[in-house]
Amino acid sequence: MFIFMVCNFSVNAEIYKWVDEYGKTQFTDNPPTDKKTEKVEVEINTYSAVTIKPLAERLGKKDKVVMYTATWCGICKKAKKHFIKNNIPYVAYDVEYSKVGKIDFKLLRGRSVPIIIVGKKRMNGFTVSRFDRLYKKFKEKEQLI
Repeated sequence: MFIFMVCNFSVNAEIYKWVDEYGKTQFTDNPPTDKKTEKVEVEINTYSAVTIKPLAERLGKKDKVVMYTATWCGICKKAKKHFIKNNIPYVAYDVEYSKVGKIDFKLLRGRSVPIIIVGKKRMNGFTVSRFDRLYKKFKEKEQLI
């Protein structure tokens, strides 16, 4: 009886859907306290362990800027506005609410947000001029390939 109790457990993963201030739909495992969230029902259809792609695979996105952010970060909001205004494709990982964001932030030895990855280059913080120079070099190099 004891062995049955030890081996019989269920996994309770909760995913929440919410819309950020830019109208982008976000999915996180920890809902923000200041946003209206909707719990997403997830059906587990496998018994294998969950794996997260290695950091290098996530960072090297050819067609997207990768940003590690936090909901309270004003500089992050400024960066997102800039990306949207200039049609710059990006993916954002929240370092507080996203498991991937937390793991990557630790692996990147992050101390503050945003951390922005453009190709293989890293930018800590955000200024329009610095980002635009970095992104321009990235796009020029991408066109040569």
